[in-house]
Amino acid sequence: MSSKERLYLFDTTLRDGAQTQGVDFSVQDKVLIAETLDKLGVDYIEGGWPGANPADTEFFSEKRSFKNATFTAFGMTRRPGRSASNDTGLKAVLDADTPAVCLVGKSWDFQVKVALGIELEENLELISSSIAECKRLGREPMYDAEHFFDGYKANPEYAISCIKAAYDAGARWVVLCDTNGGTLPHEVTEIVTEAIKHVPGSHLGIHTHNDTENAVANSLAAILAGVRQVQGTLNGLGERCGNANLSSLIPTLCLKEPYKTLFDTGISEEGLKSLTSVSRLLDEILNHAPNRHQPYVGASAFSHKGGLHVSAVQKDPTTYEHVDPSLVGNRRVIPVSDQAGRSNLLAQFEAFGLKIDPKDPKVDRLLEEVKEREYRGYSYDGALASFELMARRRLGQVPEYFEVESFRVQVERRHNANGELISVSDAVVKVVVDGERLMSVAEGNGPVNALDEALRKDLGKYSDYLKDLRLADFKVRILTTGTEAVTRVLIESTDSSGHRWFTIGVSPNIVDASFAALLDSITYKLLRDGAPAGKQGA
Repeated sequence: MSSKERLYLFDTTLRDGAQTQGVDFSVQDKVLIAETLDKLGVDYIEGGWPGANPADTEFFSEKRSFKNATFTAFGMTRRPGRSASNDTGLKAVLDADTPAVCLVGKSWDFQVKVALGIELEENLELISSSIAECKRLGREPMYDAEHFFDGYKANPEYAISCIKAAYDAGARWVVLCDTNGGTLPHEVTEIVTEAIKHVPGSHLGIHTHNDTENAVANSLAAILAGVRQVQGTLNGLGERCGNANLSSLIPTLCLKEPYKTLFDTGISEEGLKSLTSVSRLLDEILNHAPNRHQPYVGASAFSHKGGLHVSAVQKDPTTYEHVDPSLVGNRRVIPVSDQAGRSNLLAQFEAFGLKIDPKDPKVDRLLEEVKEREYRGYSYDGALASFELMARRRLGQVPEYFEVESFRVQVERRHNANGELISVSDAVVKVVVDGERLMSVAEGNGPVNALDEALRKDLGKYSDYLKDLRLADFKVRILTTGTEAVTRVLIESTDSSGHRWFTIGVSPNIVDASFAALLDSITYKLLRDGAPAGKQGA
């Protein structure tokens, strides 16, 4: 029998995360995210607020069951002047018929007096009667103590009376909320220590916001102080600066001392290994470019650029890696740049599966070429797919799939049939595949999209390989000023396997730079998927 104490994970991505500026989950999004969170192994999934908006109402209209998680509806305590059984807002939450219900209420005397406009004692009655109604109906009740930390600082006795009212009424969890994110870790420790004197830690949770970049630190401080439920969102989504980031909290609790020895989170080794893909799936659903520098799960979280660092990591990874990246489903990245040494190149060759003698003169020549190209504006540390193609070409390992004979793109600004002024881009691309000359014409949303559509419209036998190729992001940087400015274009691509790769193009002409990056992206896709070489001279 495990001697570890159970620590419960409460995910509020679908509720608090939905308050992120620019985030708007569809019902289908919510279903997919909820199923993914359940597979990850969290204990509670807060699905939203029934009755608050059409999407949440529809999401709760079907009874949903999960293998690991308890489905939870969010709402608020009854309103003044209404009984718990006769409050339409509370009724909508309880009618969702979820196993658990989390109700938010005021815990700061200032908010009670100003926002609710009622006496302090009446607010305690709102809390206790609402929690009691949830329990009477057989739900697992939770109380979200809004502004608890600010309330405690202003009036400790009253803030404590609010959480005690919820606990005495039968709340399974009383969640201490740092609503505006302004509390610091040492304050969390002090205040939680006092709260536990009135409500057992086995019934206390923590809900923090990241306005001082301390949401994860505050959550860890609260756990060590005694709370046994921790709330957060995937990738730290949330209003303003976001919530405690479960993508960082989960691996810290599972892999770091003293947490991994003291607590059982319910996350299995396999669940932990899926964390990086879960994080990136959320970004994919939201059409966000993943944060490359996000701890644990970011593409650069285990990236080593300096040559001396690479040498040290190859001898002992713990020199510059605090955990094994594979434990969270991530991987080590050895970028290539003008700061790189032979160690970087050799490590990257190994990652590509390239076998080359370290003493081969080609290594030194390739290193010099990298540095010379970066001097001209290339940046291979962020475009490893282009670097792999360059290296393999020098070793004669990139087949000639097709030849681009010419391309042309034009942008026309005109009025459409509705009299609206619009810009339309169209492109013409001529290629040779197996000796056959093919010409394609396409329109697109901008010149790069038009070129992409035209190039992939007919590539003969290679067209099927490119059906699932998608351009995920497009970045342009002007490197020099003046009439002969040099432009660098970085294209991020992805396919149905979830694999992402980055390619680069540099030219005084932005369209030429874009087309070079686009060609690399397509060539890399064909190489990765094992497409056959073209028939030369056919």
